[in-house]
Amino acid sequence: MIANGTSATHPHAVTELCAEGRRLYAGALRMGRISRTDAESAPCLMEFALLHADPDDAEWLRPVPPAIALAQRLNPIEREIIEHRRLSIALSEVFEPFMTLGVQGTAPTHSISMLEGLDRINAALDLATAQCQTEMLTVQPSGSARSAENRLLEALERDKPLIERGVSIRTLYQHTARYNPERLAYVDQFARGKVEYRTIDELVERLIICDETVAFIPTQEDRQVALEIRNPGLVRYLIKVFEFMWSRAVPLKAGTPYETAPDGITDIQHSIAKLLVEGYVDEAIARRLGMNVRTCRAHIAKLASVLGSGSRAQLGFLIAQSGILNQDHPIA
Repeated sequence: MIANGTSATHPHAVTELCAEGRRLYAGALRMGRISRTDAESAPCLMEFALLHADPDDAEWLRPVPPAIALAQRLNPIEREIIEHRRLSIALSEVFEPFMTLGVQGTAPTHSISMLEGLDRINAALDLATAQCQTEMLTVQPSGSARSAENRLLEALERDKPLIERGVSIRTLYQHTARYNPERLAYVDQFARGKVEYRTIDELVERLIICDETVAFIPTQEDRQVALEIRNPGLVRYLIKVFEFMWSRAVPLKAGTPYETAPDGITDIQHSIAKLLVEGYVDEAIARRLGMNVRTCRAHIAKLASVLGSGSRAQLGFLIAQSGILNQDHPIA
């Protein structure tokens, strides 16, 4: 299966219910029912369990109340959040008795601290960057336009003093940064500093490392919780991860990662194909590759056209059969 929660004829997630689906569902709620014939134009309504069979008349369907439909989708998410919270509390209780005990010869800076809330995270980042003297390594995945703009302003406030002190900065973006005017304008401000920018097709999460002594990583998608890592072994490991990605990345101002290969598929489409066969939905693919969902779907449509696919299910099969995932793409 290519994309859980999507349809071959109606390829969208329930969070982006199509216009026809919205219209029919609203009409069904107003009237109390909808004919099976009318509902055929939006099969997603049945797939997302927004309609169910009328027990009194097989020719009609009844709408599931929106509160119930919402609860059916929120319950698994809320259960997962509760389970993660329960696990974090259990772990805290296990280690709490040892927090006041020191290990001889171990400095208190060899720690991992959980930072909750943007204010606390930003304060820790400000302190680390103020103390940074040699080099900062950063991985900056793309986000929404609003959040990306806010993060650029925060980065500007932190990076400028660093560069003025002679600290070198290496930053990894996704390839989509090449087409972001705000990002390019930000980069141009530091053209004369000891800075390097590269891009790569896929970045999973944000990472900041200062002077090989402290690293910051988020633990939630909304970036409201982060870990401050001062354990030397873990910091060295994260540096190796960064260097591995850096070696595969392309300088921001050099070349283009969207050139079409001989098979008619661009490198970014190759990356999308890989994620499709791994079962990622459109929204997740777009987030991992730093593009909006509409652009992602345009690339998927191009893939389908090149491979001659008539449906999403067939596209996954054709991708696997074509052998394109076994070919070497220089950037993806």
